[in-house]
Amino acid sequence: MKLLVLGVNHQTAPLAVRERLAFTPAELEGALVELSQVKGVAEAAIVSTCNRTELYCNAREADAVLGWFAAQRGRPVEEISQHLYQLENDAASRHAFRVAAGLDSMVVGETQILGQLKDAERVAREAGSLGVLLNGLFKRAFQVAKTVRTETKIGAASVSMAAASVKMAERLFSSIADCKVLFVGAGEMIELCATHFAGEKPARIVVANRTLERAEKLAAQHGGEAMLLNDISARLAEFDIVVSSTASPLPIIGKGMVERALKVRKHRPIFMVDLAVPRDIEGEVAELSDVYLYTVDDLSEIVRQGMASRESEVEAAEVLVEEGVDEFHQWLATRSLVPTIRELRDHTDRIARHELARAKKRIAAGDNAEEVLERLAEQLAAKFLHAPLATLNAAAPHEQEQLAAATRRLHRLPLEDNE
Repeated sequence: MKLLVLGVNHQTAPLAVRERLAFTPAELEGALVELSQVKGVAEAAIVSTCNRTELYCNAREADAVLGWFAAQRGRPVEEISQHLYQLENDAASRHAFRVAAGLDSMVVGETQILGQLKDAERVAREAGSLGVLLNGLFKRAFQVAKTVRTETKIGAASVSMAAASVKMAERLFSSIADCKVLFVGAGEMIELCATHFAGEKPARIVVANRTLERAEKLAAQHGGEAMLLNDISARLAEFDIVVSSTASPLPIIGKGMVERALKVRKHRPIFMVDLAVPRDIEGEVAELSDVYLYTVDDLSEIVRQGMASRESEVEAAEVLVEEGVDEFHQWLATRSLVPTIRELRDHTDRIARHELARAKKRIAAGDNAEEVLERLAEQLAAKFLHAPLATLNAAAPHEQEQLAAATRRLHRLPLEDNE
């Protein structure tokens, strides 16, 4: 068995591919149960965000995991393979630590991915697909991320998707203070966007969500109002800016809905940002002349402009990641010794219990206690030494030197002069 990571991200696959391979939150638990039942898969976790879908497994072979992934998403293996990265052992742990630290994100240094990794770990734990290996991996990934945050300034100059959305809107409108903004969804990404746009003091803020209570909670933080998703069609024409990020598997805003809104607006432009994967807004909406639609991939160039000022911090963070990889490798090596250590302990415990029982019987029979204890010590020493001495004596000449050196090291005996 080995640590495997199979996945696609914003660097290897376009948005159209990523949205076909993404898992919705509602799908994750069932998918994890299925994946952990695949032959040769002992543990599994799935990370699925707008920028990546990754399978973390303790598995025998990658082919079985890839076959399941393709079948589960209803895509040919060949189609997925051309966008897929496949990592094993140290390369897999290094990738996990870089993801947790925000080094593999479209927004280098962003912190949202760490929360998403923690959610993935929690869901896997609740689904019963998390074991010793992946538990250890995620635990150390979170530690590495914390160290990177503490010891570097990797996130100091990061430009988030939320901030990039505001910058793009400012290119279209002379003042966001004159705009009415609609946020579709009430998750973490929308919370970030709402905070950034609210800083520009727009004329109105409205939050639309599947559940009104959650929309009201977010809207109240920014002096806005709430509405249900079902009301978007009737009210879309009111808004100059629309920012959407939900977990819906199907588009919420279609081309026909936007066309009707533009007609009511007398073709005043609408700025739209779709941060969801799969997309919330139909791609055909971008074809409308009075709509400026941006997806996560469209915003990537703005986000990357903040990279130059963080290069030295990235280098420092990469060093910390490598230290984390070394520590995890050492932990795995130690874990491989556990069965041997356990059997050795059991073996010596059995000998000790057996000899102790014999000694107690002799004392109960009236034998001299001091003589019994001396005999006990002799018997314990003889039995503990019997197997290693017999192995040394029976070894072939070419094995004896190596076994003798190992024995001296194990028992911390002085090295021989010729060593």
